[in-house]
Amino acid sequence: MADDGAATVRDRSRTAGSAAMRWLDAWTGRRSAPAATASVAAQMAAAHEAAGRGEHAQALAIWGPLAQAGVARAQNNVGACFAEGLGVDRDPVLALRWLSLAAQNADPVGQRNLAALYVRGEGVEQDYGRAAELYRAAAQAGDGPAQDMLSWMLMEGEVAVPDHVEARRWAEAAAAQGIASAMTRLGMIFHNALGVERDARAAAEWWAKAAGRGDADAQAMLGAAFHLGAGVPRDGVAAYTLLLRAREGGSALAAPFFDAVRAGLSPVELQEAERRAKAPLPMVPA
Repeated sequence: MADDGAATVRDRSRTAGSAAMRWLDAWTGRRSAPAATASVAAQMAAAHEAAGRGEHAQALAIWGPLAQAGVARAQNNVGACFAEGLGVDRDPVLALRWLSLAAQNADPVGQRNLAALYVRGEGVEQDYGRAAELYRAAAQAGDGPAQDMLSWMLMEGEVAVPDHVEARRWAEAAAAQGIASAMTRLGMIFHNALGVERDARAAAEWWAKAAGRGDADAQAMLGAAFHLGAGVPRDGVAAYTLLLRAREGGSALAAPFFDAVRAGLSPVELQEAERRAKAPLPMVPA
């Protein structure tokens, strides 16, 4: 199977600030703040709940004063609202200002979100080097999405010097936090022997974990593996089920295998695969 499913820089730049790279996050109180008290924690929790209901203007009314007082996660969340136009008009320049403050105050979510602005070139000149520095700082602080993005940058080598060993290390860290795209990347690493020996079984195992979490590219690659018997037994029904899910999820990786798998199945097998593809995904432990 050819690895032509890695995201392009342009596509990955778009997702760097999307739901996959969650902009808003709750405050844990682990980072220092001038008023790190129960009152601050309660206010942050109330704001986060309001944002969860889509009431971003109400959340901003709470985050704003806290951000002015130096609470780093509040600064991040104010910046996030300006970046995404949540409760305010979208303003990349103000997003940059607030996210820069959060990053300077060592908030890993702020560092990750500021990195996304540098990747996208919004409110600031595009700078992949600076983005990588920020992702690394957030990754080292344990932020899973930042670990995932840093892994992608190091593996692709389009925007950073490639380092497949380091890419694998950060992908493993992100995967341990349940991030499906990192699991898919680990499958690609083993499939393409990037810094490791080729291992079709390990690749299929990682794709299975990601596929169970709804990652469309993993579903496509696992479907191809079942079609070819690469790391898993050949199973046309399983292959077609996964390829149907992948196509529905928007993965371009399903297309090269779709017709060949379909042609090899009987009408009864096709019906069974379609039934399975419409069923809810099984629960996967976090």
